[in-house]
Amino acid sequence: MCGNSMSVPLPAILPAARKATAAVIFLHGLGDTGHGWAEAFAGIRTPHVKYICPHAPIKPVTLNMGMSMPSWFDIIGLQTDAEEDEAGIKQASENIKALIDQEVKNGIPSHRIVLGGFSQGGALSLYTALTTQQKLGGVVALSCWLPLRNSFPQASRNSANNEMHVLQCHGEADPLVPVMFGCLTVEKLKILCNPSNIIFKTYPRMPHSACPEEMMDIKQFIEKQLPPI
Repeated sequence: MCGNSMSVPLPAILPAARKATAAVIFLHGLGDTGHGWAEAFAGIRTPHVKYICPHAPIKPVTLNMGMSMPSWFDIIGLQTDAEEDEAGIKQASENIKALIDQEVKNGIPSHRIVLGGFSQGGALSLYTALTTQQKLGGVVALSCWLPLRNSFPQASRNSANNEMHVLQCHGEADPLVPVMFGCLTVEKLKILCNPSNIIFKTYPRMPHSACPEEMMDIKQFIEKQLPPI
């Protein structure tokens, strides 16, 4: 990690039950920490997978009247045409790429790493996967959107992850990030990546949160993308 995240606590880590041959890096949502998601993954863990849940730095968030809270980048508004914190998104993405590089140095190849996140963290995971030259094992994008979506030309299909497998999930009763955002995002992803590798699941009555059915879908996706070796 680099930049203004040097003071951020070390990630919450759920070690593999046996030798780690794969990893999941999962990014929490606005105002949260990695601890809750580390606990959630404890309920669906796969023995050879290490789960890494980093904490976002504390910074002012325009959407919340400038109050400081854990945030990967500034959020100015939640409308589809809202101004975006381009510099902050790009800096946060570089920090996540550095975290992936660290795991590669630890002996886990990038194609054995699934990147994911919830809400703001899911948005950052999608942006990072589409802009990195690190070939990833897949992406889990929960209740989120694709930031800076207009900055991705058709040429992005030439990126390292244009064949990546994506599990995108969204609650149909989400009042904060409406399911429409998920629908728009999956259509964009099908242009940028191989559409047959994109899975989009929605959950009736689920608000801006997770549910047991979704967690089991995540478990199955991770086990398929990161099989034992």
